[in-house]
Amino acid sequence: MGDPENPQLSQDGNIVLGGIFSFYSSWKDRMDTYLHKPLPLQCTSLNFRGFQFAQAMLFAIEEINNSTDLLPGVSLGYKIYDACGSMSRSVKVALTLTNGNEIVAGQSERPCTRPSQVQAIIGETSSSPCMAIATVLGPFYIPMISHFATCACLSDKTKYPSFLRTIPSDYYQSRALANLVKYFGWTWVGAIRTNDDYGNNGMATFTETAQQLGICLEYSVSFFRTDPADKIQKIIDIIKASTSKVIVAFLSHMDMDVLMYVLSQHNLTEYQWVGSEGWIFDSQTAALDKHHILNGAIGLSIPKAHVNGLREFMLNVKPLNSSNNELECTGHEDVTGVQNSYTDMSLMPIFNNVYKGVYAVAHALHNILSCNKTCNKTILQHIKNIDFKTKEGDEVYFNENGDPAAKYEIINWQPRENGVVEFVTVGLYDISLAAEKQLNLQNKSLIWARNSKQVPVSVCSEKCPPGTRKVLQKGRPVCCYDCIRCAEGEISNITDSVTCVRCLPEYWSNERRDACIKKEAVFLSYEEIMGALLTAASVFGTCTTAGVVLIFFKHRKTPIVRANNSELSFLLLFSLTLCFLCSLTFIGQPSEWSCMLRHTAFGITFVLCISCVLGKTIVVLMAFRAKLPGSNMMKWFGHTQQRLCVLGFTLVQVIICIVWLTISPPFPFKNFEEFKDKIILECALGSAVGYWAVLGYIGLLSVLCFIFAFLARKLPDNFNEAKFITFSMLIFCAVWITFIPAYVSSPGKFSVAVEIFAILASSFGLLICIFIPKCYIILLKPEKNTKRNMMGKKAPHLF
Repeated sequence: MGDPENPQLSQDGNIVLGGIFSFYSSWKDRMDTYLHKPLPLQCTSLNFRGFQFAQAMLFAIEEINNSTDLLPGVSLGYKIYDACGSMSRSVKVALTLTNGNEIVAGQSERPCTRPSQVQAIIGETSSSPCMAIATVLGPFYIPMISHFATCACLSDKTKYPSFLRTIPSDYYQSRALANLVKYFGWTWVGAIRTNDDYGNNGMATFTETAQQLGICLEYSVSFFRTDPADKIQKIIDIIKASTSKVIVAFLSHMDMDVLMYVLSQHNLTEYQWVGSEGWIFDSQTAALDKHHILNGAIGLSIPKAHVNGLREFMLNVKPLNSSNNELECTGHEDVTGVQNSYTDMSLMPIFNNVYKGVYAVAHALHNILSCNKTCNKTILQHIKNIDFKTKEGDEVYFNENGDPAAKYEIINWQPRENGVVEFVTVGLYDISLAAEKQLNLQNKSLIWARNSKQVPVSVCSEKCPPGTRKVLQKGRPVCCYDCIRCAEGEISNITDSVTCVRCLPEYWSNERRDACIKKEAVFLSYEEIMGALLTAASVFGTCTTAGVVLIFFKHRKTPIVRANNSELSFLLLFSLTLCFLCSLTFIGQPSEWSCMLRHTAFGITFVLCISCVLGKTIVVLMAFRAKLPGSNMMKWFGHTQQRLCVLGFTLVQVIICIVWLTISPPFPFKNFEEFKDKIILECALGSAVGYWAVLGYIGLLSVLCFIFAFLARKLPDNFNEAKFITFSMLIFCAVWITFIPAYVSSPGKFSVAVEIFAILASSFGLLICIFIPKCYIILLKPEKNTKRNMMGKKAPHLF
């Protein structure tokens, strides 16, 4: 019923393709009276971008017509219409492309069975016109391939069965934006969207994905560029009052230009912007950002592309030669020196999408013409099944929803010294890869808001690390919480845990409270410093005693060695060696045998040692008593009696130890009570009576030895070693008297160290006090090592 429509650009061919672009972006208002047929739209506001898209289509058709491999012998024609930015006109020209522009009588009986005038339509640019056109063309299965309509709703093949596109769906972009936000740890963000299908659908998917990833939106607001100023001002007030420092903007470049103008009036430069492809790589938006509001912005763009020859083709364009051309042009104008939006090639990725759409149709036609008579698929089915690479190597195919594989470049706005913003590619997002590899940021230096080099922080609350639990802040979103450290003995081993779990009794929480670890088994070991020092002291004492033995054996026939029973001296040195060595049984992890050995060996060797000292003391005392007139004491304490004395005293201790080990022997024991986080491996005494009986018997012999030595201290000096024995026993008793309170009060392995120290100290006391003076005379004063000197026969002192 309408007037015939002539295309703005057309060319005949064997097969004709249709194109719908907006050479104008607006039209003059008109008042329809509904009394007369409406007048045609009067389009205004020349849109160079629409003409660029049309030129990309013409370039692809010209390449195909010149190709000998693709559609050989077949020429492609085209009919390209101007939609003028109007949805109603978009539908009208789409019907014109399918039905032709002949005037058909309303009562015609001719069946509507003739084929479409065009095999496929390239366009439109925006989502809303595409939805209208696809709704009309869908029942006829006429393919429509868009280069810039991104609304996820167009993937619904129930509503739009013949719609395809060479630009990814916003479904993927929204999810990619959410993953990008998550990558940088921003869990507290604001959101602004265009109030249309593009912004609302895109932000809905972003919000859903963000919630799944644990991202909270502090606010989510929408506006349209034609909204009144007070509504936009309310958005500015919301931004100012917010605590989030990252704003996700799902806007068209025209809406961003309006918002940026208002933001610049308030000098809001401290926010980090995350943008959709609608504005993030728009060079005109960057040129308008005079106040650097968007510096450091990061977002997703269509991957950079280059089509050989396309730029030159566009710059060689001649003025339109059509009946609608009202401009006075010669047809020879040169636009290569012009600087405007037409000569701006920053939208080359979108031009490439138009280019790929035309080639997709050509490949489908080529397959149809090449197949045999059994090939009964429609051109729409063939287009859906194509899979080829362009001359630049770009792979072209469609999924079951008519969408290409989603691949985006992550770009960063980086200002240069001349004030120009450079769109720097810092990463890729490829949905065709495995989930963990889809987001790939390159190792490049990023610029953030206010030209900062540090990644902005935008969280309501820092993540609660393992070892803590989170407590939500009352009345705030789930991203706002406090982190409470788990109590001792409790753990949480996941991030943002809401509870802490108590460890089993044999386990304890580690320092970070993120794992239950088996309580540390504590015992005196050879590897630690204390154990190594005590071991070294024991070995040193053993070696020193062995050295004394060698000295005494070498000089065994000298008077000082033979005096006071050399046999007891060698036996005492042997017992001292055992005393030093028995301290080693206290070091190391306790076992059943080591627990029994350490206490019995200690008790028996010390009794043997003290018995020898006691025997030597009695010998000294008896020797001088025997020299008194009428004394016959030495025959009652000869060598045999001395051996029996030592054997008898030692046998008593052996019997005590046997009874102790028989009734209730020492055993290894795990002490959980001393420390909360440690297990003390120690030797339980078994029978405390047996242990203190062993120590008591050693103490009794020590006291007897001290008394006898004290009584003999004033005997002649040259032959008397009683004063050295007295001093050694004084040290011995002092050590063991102080040992008792120190042993009782020392925890864990330190009680073992106290006992070892007491053994070594008393052993060194005996060795040094009894044998070192004799070694001094043997080695350094050999002139005193004579029988005459030992008997005290020497010249009187002169005073």
